[in-house]
Amino acid sequence: MTNAPTKATSKSNYIAPRMDYIGAWKALRALMKDREDTAQVFRIMRALTGKSLWNAYQRFAKLEVGKNIIANEIDLLDTLANRKALAKLPEGSVGREYLAFMTREGITAEGLVEASDESYGDFHDKGLERYTMRTREMHDLWHVITGFGRDGLGEFSVVAFSYAQTKSLGFAAIAAMGAIDLSRKHPRKGAVKAVWQAYRNGLKAGWLPGQDWEGLMERPLIEVREMLNIKTPTAYLAAQEVIDATYPGPYQPVEEELAQAA
Repeated sequence: MTNAPTKATSKSNYIAPRMDYIGAWKALRALMKDREDTAQVFRIMRALTGKSLWNAYQRFAKLEVGKNIIANEIDLLDTLANRKALAKLPEGSVGREYLAFMTREGITAEGLVEASDESYGDFHDKGLERYTMRTREMHDLWHVITGFGRDGLGEFSVVAFSYAQTKSLGFAAIAAMGAIDLSRKHPRKGAVKAVWQAYRNGLKAGWLPGQDWEGLMERPLIEVREMLNIKTPTAYLAAQEVIDATYPGPYQPVEEELAQAA
């Protein structure tokens, strides 16, 4: 089932898609069977985007940061994929911690692009397209900023945080389904509590899509967390049994890969 268009948004050729609940449900079921199937995430997001993407973009475009990024055609991927530059940043900085995370998990910034190619091919508004790609590329960066790992519980938690930030029902569906699935497999281990707290933390935090991440890369991570009011995910950290049971590693040692990047 493809997304049928609704009315075109003002001052743009972008057409908000209708909600595709059947397509979202199929993709959700596939994602629950294989949490590493990132392509399903983008199918869910596409199916349940509605007007949330356009509304968030309108907010972004009014910010000085947003105006600058749109006018100067700045791509966050250029910063996140430049491993050599990130490796030269100070220890404890956002950029170095991001690089360490990506190295430890055996993933790349380009990986999200490859997984989502089929979901982002019909934009007519260049500013909206740039904003959409930018928020896509922030996903792993948000893991670092929020303190959630790439284990199953960490993924569903960062998605719940993302729902609070973006109001996209796709994130809500993934987080809710994930929390239910983990609570069934690991009863009374705190999975639902962790995901719910992540959502609440997202409501309290500064608006991450509107930040100048290029400029924040060299800033201390602890300082940026404080600036954005990022709360420690205590419920998530307390659910260590679920974290251990859903972690996809192990991967290459960080020190070795960082040395290669430098």
